Amino acid sequence: MSLHSKPRLLIVGCGDVGLRVLRLLRPRWRVLTLTSSAARVPELRAAGAVPLLGNLDDPATLGRLGHLAEQVLHLAPPPLQGSTDPRTRRLVQALARGGRVRRIVYASTTGVYGDCAGARFDETRPVAPSTDRARRRVDAESCLRWYGRRSGAAVTVLRVPGIYASDRPGGHPRERLQRGTPVLRPEDDVYTNHIHADDLARICVAALHRGLPQRVLHASDDGELTMGQYYDLAADLGGLPRPPRISRQQAQATLPAMTMSFMSESRRLDNTRLHRELRLRLRHPTPADGLANG
Repeated sequence: MSLHSKPRLLIVGCGDVGLRVLRLLRPRWRVLTLTSSAARVPELRAAGAVPLLGNLDDPATLGRLGHLAEQVLHLAPPPLQGSTDPRTRRLVQALARGGRVRRIVYASTTGVYGDCAGARFDETRPVAPSTDRARRRVDAESCLRWYGRRSGAAVTVLRVPGIYASDRPGGHPRERLQRGTPVLRPEDDVYTNHIHADDLARICVAALHRGLPQRVLHASDDGELTMGQYYDLAADLGGLPRPPRISRQQAQATLPAMTMSFMSESRRLDNTRLHRELRLRLRHPTPADGLANG
């Protein structure tokens, strides 16, 4: 296959998951990566990408982005403040100028649903974000799906839960276990959802190939665990002490607001659509598999 006949993918926000995607696609695809850091250019080039310097906070740097690739994998996070995502809006504006993009896959978050009181549900459930962090993601989803309808590009939104892997920076429960951070007692606990970073990369690739237009998918594994069960499992597999259990009242008095926000939302994701439409067999279908095997 010649260089010019390879499919072209632009990865926006090529961090840990983006690099995993890159490893899966090379050398069959020509992968371009947008980065705002000149210091990352050698790393991205060594990984097999064509790095492009540009910053989603500075539209003047996005230039002819929409002319460069037919497919886009959008992994860049929103800003840290506000209830909208101006970065995604600037990206859409840049892509629209080229008119070449035919497919976009966006990694959103399951936080867009807010607290669901432990209910099990599929992608038809309406969003109900309870934090600005989640509202920014809802805004990004809406912007991309509007662009897809207007331009004819197929947009797949992946709603992603907690990502873990032993080789992911800050992405393994052992670090929290080693700090001795408590979890809620069973009567106060919440259901959480997870996906191994390698499986998420494979989901991204499958969505680039088979994602349906303007479709939402739960990029979650098959597990159904409370937060406490998840950390107990990780402790047992890693030979570490199980975390202490505390009441919700104690947690609110002692834990950071960010930690409490994750302890205040309980949901169980139905991932039937992921299996049926992407025809993907997860390598780590439950946290027990993923934590035991890396």
